[in-house]
Amino acid sequence: MILKKGIKSKDVKVLQEYLNNNGFIITTSGPGSPGNETDNFGNMTELAVKKWQKANGLKDDGVIGPVTWNAMGLATTDITESQPKPGVLNIKTEFLPKGEYLAGPTKKDWLYLHHTAGWDNPYNVIKSWGRDTRGSIATEFVLGGPKITDGSTTWDGELVQAFPTGGYGWHLGTGNNLMHRNSVGIGVCNFGWLKDGKTYVNTLAHESQIVTLSKSFRGYKTWHRYSDKQISVLKDWILFIAERDNIDVRKGLPELIKSKGTDAFDFFDVNFVTKNPGLWGHTNVRKDKVDMFPQQELIDMLLSL
Repeated sequence: MILKKGIKSKDVKVLQEYLNNNGFIITTSGPGSPGNETDNFGNMTELAVKKWQKANGLKDDGVIGPVTWNAMGLATTDITESQPKPGVLNIKTEFLPKGEYLAGPTKKDWLYLHHTAGWDNPYNVIKSWGRDTRGSIATEFVLGGPKITDGSTTWDGELVQAFPTGGYGWHLGTGNNLMHRNSVGIGVCNFGWLKDGKTYVNTLAHESQIVTLSKSFRGYKTWHRYSDKQISVLKDWILFIAERDNIDVRKGLPELIKSKGTDAFDFFDVNFVTKNPGLWGHTNVRKDKVDMFPQQELIDMLLSL
């Protein structure tokens, strides 16, 4: 369950009653006051949540995810709480065979965004990793997308977990074992750059799957577009992972975008990234990679974290 600013539900009311009963008062009345937030997760509820999280040694991001909900002792055995929710945060799994990932668990300090450099089906991506002979190469999550040839959306926004929580795979190619062991990777189904409307494997992209940047990125202006659904689901899962693993996803690439704009995606410094945990793209640790690229909708999402 994820509760955050803007949500109105009976679970928000339960949360507010808990905060009130534990001294994090949000019941005063008057215009603009928390008293007008009954059942509604507004500014004052968010502030109270942040204070509670800080007082209890959790990341004070104002979002109620599984870690905070459990720490409050509000989780129950009601089966309705575990039913799949439409859209996001419905965890699907396609676990790799043992030996195709490293079990862990390890402490996570970095979250990396990648491309799969391939087709739209996240299950097939994971199965291909299980069949190859390259060893334990994988990201923990793979996010499906539209089909590049016709824009069909069978797998668009479907996020699949490739191995159990706490494990890891080789996904950076940096030779830095620390960042491999202590990072989470999300692979977004996307082919990357396009040339004359075609992918690197000569597949012609449907017009709905093409985006043209105002400024070239790593030699290309035309790219396989991230869908609105991919970006929406990606945001929710970034926030989920941030709370699950206590990673400050406002640090790293999002912070760099504020000072460098789109050039933040082209920033490359392995030592700097190693010393500065947070949310990063593959481009920030590999000069030869193109994932992720600075599509405006992605930038807007990262800045909203």
